[in-house]
Amino acid sequence: MTIPVISAAVAAALIILQQFLMITVGMHRFKAGVGVGVGNDKHLERKVRRHGNLTENSALFVATLALAELLGASRTIVLFFGIIFVLARISHAAGFSALAGSHVGEKGSKAFPTLRALGAFGTFITGVGLGLFLAFTLVTA
Repeated sequence: MTIPVISAAVAAALIILQQFLMITVGMHRFKAGVGVGVGNDKHLERKVRRHGNLTENSALFVATLALAELLGASRTIVLFFGIIFVLARISHAAGFSALAGSHVGEKGSKAFPTLRALGAFGTFITGVGLGLFLAFTLVTA
């Protein structure tokens, strides 16, 4: 049986990113005195969403990547999807590091919305691509 080591490496990178984003939310809550929710704090809202968005996307991706690896997908394919997804999630989180990347109409660098968009697009493409690859693998097996 194949051990999904590439998927495990992707999961390791994502859980480290997840914990970093989680701690930034917790520190902001502590400083702002907000226990639950975001109050009227746009900065806290942005941090909560970048943490939540990673949570929403990473678990299913890693599970699907591991299934593809277990079903015998080539290392190149698994590495490609894994690396692109991790880079996309880092890009998305970086894009959410300023209000200009998370709240329409906020003044600031256009780099942040661009990073967020690239991250979202990379997440979408790798998710759909990996799903189609897995479906094709199952149909042709």
